[in-house]
Amino acid sequence: MLKLHFLIFALMPGLMCLGLSMPQSTPPAKASNREQGIADYRSGKLIDAERAFAAAMAEDPADLESVQMRGLTLYRLGQPAAAIPYLERVRQWMPNANADANHVLGLAYMNARRYDDSRGAFAAQYGVTPDSAAAYLLTSEMLLDANLPELAAQDAQKALDISPKLPLAHFMLGEVLLYKSDVAHALEQFEQERAINPAYPKVYDRLGDVYTRTGQYQQAQEALTRAISLDVSSTGPFIQMGKVFLRRGDPQTAAVYLQHAVKMDPGNYITHTLLGQAYRSLGKEDDAKKELDAASHIHASNQLKLQPVQ
Repeated sequence: MLKLHFLIFALMPGLMCLGLSMPQSTPPAKASNREQGIADYRSGKLIDAERAFAAAMAEDPADLESVQMRGLTLYRLGQPAAAIPYLERVRQWMPNANADANHVLGLAYMNARRYDDSRGAFAAQYGVTPDSAAAYLLTSEMLLDANLPELAAQDAQKALDISPKLPLAHFMLGEVLLYKSDVAHALEQFEQERAINPAYPKVYDRLGDVYTRTGQYQQAQEALTRAISLDVSSTGPFIQMGKVFLRRGDPQTAAVYLQHAVKMDPGNYITHTLLGQAYRSLGKEDDAKKELDAASHIHASNQLKLQPVQ
């Protein structure tokens, strides 16, 4: 299955949350299977939910809510190919009514390796034409989220072929290359993005990361300073800056940045780990132990959350 950035759809309590209303003409007796399906869906009884929605559709083939909920249920059951016909029917009946439905349909197409159809669904979600540079860039991001870096790179390059000055396309290629640990070529792409999009803070964050990996700490510090100047709300540059100062042998300054990052996001175990290292270098053993214990606890909790549901 794809990475769970579609989890919001798994938590939605029915079609009402997706912007569609229950057909007013459906008699109460015919709604019983649909209502049971929604109850089962909410409680995670997906097999029972799928059966209930199938029964509701047998009673009323035009029950739009049951059709869509059956598609969503099948998708959550790991059957994207089976989900597609139902989600397509919803789009056919209401082509402009529901951007979220297009997103789930795009993910289902992607799981089924129907990448052109996936791009069309994402294009419909965001109101762009399927063959535009924007559509290829959108799909590239979805493909990278799905751990398909080679396909993501192809679509990002296609976006650049269509529109060479498109913002974020070089950034996406840099992300793919960094994902593949191709640091040198990632640096080239991030520099090209910086030239096109100089006010984008994340490109300086990535440049800081690349320079840190290659031991160019002064360049990293300069890039991260720019990232922070453009966006003080992101923890990434503060964490990265702490790492840079640790490697430059300045734990005191590192601690200042890392303390700020912990205040912004106390649930990041990497920040606690780095801050613990800074405290240890400063001889603050009690503070170091506190931070490293916090890091261990957060990491263990995150691992438990990632365990598959039986």
